[in-house]
Amino acid sequence: MPGDESLEELLAQTALGRRAAFDRLYERTCAKLFGVALRLLKDRAEAEDALQEIYVRIWNRADSYAVTGASPMSWLIAIARNHAIDRLRARKPAHEGPEAADHLPDPAPSPEQRAIASGESQRLARCLGRLEADRAQAVRGAYLEGYSYSELAARHAVPLNTMRTWLRRSLIKLRECLEE
Repeated sequence: MPGDESLEELLAQTALGRRAAFDRLYERTCAKLFGVALRLLKDRAEAEDALQEIYVRIWNRADSYAVTGASPMSWLIAIARNHAIDRLRARKPAHEGPEAADHLPDPAPSPEQRAIASGESQRLARCLGRLEADRAQAVRGAYLEGYSYSELAARHAVPLNTMRTWLRRSLIKLRECLEE
């Protein structure tokens, strides 16, 4: 029955070029991926543009999901996060005067967003608290603050592959905790 498929099934069908599966994948994941882009880019319009590009990447790369070994949502979030970081790096420094501040959007979340975020952040904080302190710090740095794996490896004085292992294992533990 459509709508009952797992994200893995939807990605597999998307890899075969099935537009309906891609539409369902979008419906089930767009809010989460938009949140990732918005958190990193801090600009709603840019996050909306980035989201379109993220889904183009997902459509074009869906066939590569199976070989990653990651959970479907982790794979999708990694694409969104990497794309947002690419956009941040491509930004040119602003050379505008003080009047440009008049056009900045209000970065404060709406009351509804604050209520939802509060409950989710409490669950996430509880699960992060179960991780070793350095692992939790690395996860926060990578997924909430936008640090690259190499920056985190240098920051924690560990080899790059060790940092990748820390993050992968920590995400698995977080997923298990959040699914409880």
